[in-house]
This record gives sequence, structure tokens and C-alpha cells, in this order.
Amino acid sequence: MKIRESLEKREEEILSPHATLSGRSRGRDREEQPCDLRPCFQRDRDRILYSKSFRRLKDKTQVFLTPDGDHYRTRMTHTLEVSQNARTIARALRLNEDLAEAIALGHDLGHTPFGHAGERALASVCPLGFKHNEQSLRIVEVLEKAGEGLNLTWEVRDGILNHQLSLHPSTPEGQIVRYSDKIAYIYHDMDDAIRGGIVKEDDLPDELAEVIGRTNGEWLDTFIHDIIVTSEDAPEIRMSDEVEAAMKKLREFMFERVYTNPVAKGEENKASTLVRALYEHYCDHPEELPGLQKRMLEEGEELPRCVCDHISSMTDRYAIARYDELYIPKSWAVY
Repeated sequence: MKIRESLEKREEEILSPHATLSGRSRGRDREEQPCDLRPCFQRDRDRILYSKSFRRLKDKTQVFLTPDGDHYRTRMTHTLEVSQNARTIARALRLNEDLAEAIALGHDLGHTPFGHAGERALASVCPLGFKHNEQSLRIVEVLEKAGEGLNLTWEVRDGILNHQLSLHPSTPEGQIVRYSDKIAYIYHDMDDAIRGGIVKEDDLPDELAEVIGRTNGEWLDTFIHDIIVTSEDAPEIRMSDEVEAAMKKLREFMFERVYTNPVAKGEENKASTLVRALYEHYCDHPEELPGLQKRMLEEGEELPRCVCDHISSMTDRYAIARYDELYIPKSWAVY
């Protein structure tokens, strides 16, 4: 049975000359027997999908903290929408769809509870610093599978680490995810903000609407089409200057009207206080850390990093429950 080999050969025949081919991957840190069915990037995609870190994304904040409504995005639905955008672009450009999807599914594994508020809180108290993209890489390299890591290919790890706009992934598939992430959160954060009554589509400035469209759906269509048309047969993934400038202005509009809006973000100070309190608690009581972190401490890992590993892995719900257990007084009763 040579299914994997036939799939790798098919990639060579049909994908773009700029595509990252599974059969030419730079490999894994630990050598292992190839799968007889799946090329390496598909195998990585499956490992991420079945990981505990991926499952926890369903209870982590995207924008609105622990929302009551059923239709607000979580970090997991954000990740799935990034993956869909990336697959659409990769397929249209004849790039490696498996690699793009694997990077997309893994790019936010290291996000804290309470979204960027939690990330900023950890970064402010940890002397070693904290960035969610670096934590995502740490999860797949070190923390998953009880400290074994997922042993992913170099290309997937590079894309996960470099998915932010200020960074530059080495593969075109990683560059696709870098854009897909921004497109996804602009689209769905606006959709959630409209649902929450924070903004209306009509609030978009006319000069932006003339370039990217008036409705949320038109923005998504414009961004994805522009990337495909601009990047066709090119070695790098990019937007046209006009549309990229419009996207940056739209992000500024979102920061002004949504991301710093006291109605949408009014609970963030409480979330930050909670995260900082948990950090100080575990630094003072390392014996309460989970078994993996205790073992890593014994092996020489620094305490602040182990504490960040534990707190960043928490869901919103678990972090709140742990804070409640530690700091909220309980009623006294005699039975």
C-alpha cells in the first residue's frame, strides 16, 4: 500500500511551483516512521485537531468575555474560520491546503483565558514575558502529550510562531494563515459587535465602504478575492496596496469602536486582575501546580514559565472557578 507516496506525487503534479510539498518537508525534531496513508502535513493537522489544547479553545474568549448568547464566537470558532479562509485561498492558488490548515488550527493554541486581556496580564507580571504565538509553539513542541509535544514538522511550527502581521512566515501557506487570521477576526468580531448592539454596518466610513463594500460579507469577499488575484503565480502572499491599506484602516476602526469600547470590554479589568492574582498565587504556592509543571520545575525550568504554562492553558470557566475557590469567601455553616 503506497497511498502516502501517491498523494505526495499528486502534489508534485498539480500544485503550484511555489507550493510547499509534503515530500520535501524539512522534517521533525524527532525522526519517526512516516504514515502509510497521510502526508506529513495532513498528519500534523490531525495531531493538532485531536490535542487537548485544541479542545480547550471552545471555552476561551475571542472578544466578548464568557458571553451568554449561543452565537458569539469563541477562540475555537475563530480558529475554524481562520482555517476555512486559509483553505479557500490555498486551494485557489494551488498551494498546500493541508499545511495551511494545520498552521491555522494550531496558531492560537497558546492563547490565555479571557483573550488578549489575559495575554496582556501575564505579560505584565511574568519577568520572562508572554506572547500567545510563542506559547502556541511551546505547546506543540513541549507541553502536549504530557511533556512529549506533538513533534510537528518544521513548516507547521514556523507558521504557528509567525502568524502575526508583524512577523513573516517562511512558507506561502504560513503567509496565507497570517492574512486569514486578520480577515477572520475583523469579519467575525464585527459580526459579534453588531449582534451585541455595539456598532452597525452603516457606521463604516464611506471612504472604506467604497473600497471593501458596505456589508460584513462584502468585506470578507473583497479581502479573499484580492489576496488570490494579487498573489496568483507569485512567490509571496500579499494584498494589493489599496485593499491592504483599507484593511488597516478597518482594523483601526474596530479598535476604536469595538476593541476598546467600554460596553464590549468593560469586564476586562476584572479578568486582568483575576489572571494576575492566579499568577501570584501559583508563584507563592508552586506545590499546587499540576504534575507536568512540577516535573518541569524539578528538571530546571523556571517557575514563572511553569506558572504561565498552567494559567495560559486554563479556560475562562476554569480560571473563574479557581479564582473563586481561592479568593471568594464561602458561607459558614454547621451541619
